Amino acid sequence: MLYYKTYIKDEIAPWVTFIHGAGGSSTIWYKQIRYFKRDFNILLVDLRGHGKSKEDKWKKGDTFGHLAEEVIEVCDHLGIEKMHLIGMSLGTIVSQTVADRYPTRVQSLVLGGAIIALDIRTKLLLWLGRTIKRVIPFMLLYKLFAYIIMPRKAHEESRLAFVNEAKKMSQKQFVKWFSLTKLINPYLSHLQVSTEKIPTIFIMGSEDYLFIPPVKKVAEENSNFKVEIIEDCGHVCNIDQPDSFNEISRQFIMQHA
Repeated sequence: MLYYKTYIKDEIAPWVTFIHGAGGSSTIWYKQIRYFKRDFNILLVDLRGHGKSKEDKWKKGDTFGHLAEEVIEVCDHLGIEKMHLIGMSLGTIVSQTVADRYPTRVQSLVLGGAIIALDIRTKLLLWLGRTIKRVIPFMLLYKLFAYIIMPRKAHEESRLAFVNEAKKMSQKQFVKWFSLTKLINPYLSHLQVSTEKIPTIFIMGSEDYLFIPPVKKVAEENSNFKVEIIEDCGHVCNIDQPDSFNEISRQFIMQHA
């Protein structure tokens, strides 16, 4: 089972589950815990191969669906029947996959720095990464990606948070996670359709230049999807602008609790 940590307010408080991105861990939510535990029960998980979760053996054909099953396994263990999901970066794909596979378990989705489509630049970057991922140290590749996605000095805290957590990963785990990117583009199109009835808010930093355009486009096409743009903010908006991220998330969740 995945490593997890809970903060319990009371038996009737809504559950909020936080899902980090690739290379991170549940520690990236350090600017959310104190704020959210006032109103909610909190579940933090470390996805496989991250943080304190053991390096589970990957089997041929493992997908985002298998990662979602592991999150639900923790929820079943804790008796959590319904929850609100807050995901960040690649964790937004895991979050939407949980909603896709287990729609009755998810009351709302809060997707920060959401990845819902890849433009030609990102596709080229990922192709390059997959091509060289076995021949160069993964931390060098990860740091390069971090600087491309979060290039400004104002994003430094976010970069360091993810880079420091990524150092705890093994090369093997990184390669396995990176291999999942081959599945992303057609799969993401499916997710936007399959989760369209679940209340969803995309919270994006105004400087998240790679991922904002497709988010705006999909929100224009679906009235159940809402977008909030936080100014002076990069990809990892829960760290760059935590006060805005927390308040936007809380208000949305309370509307659907």
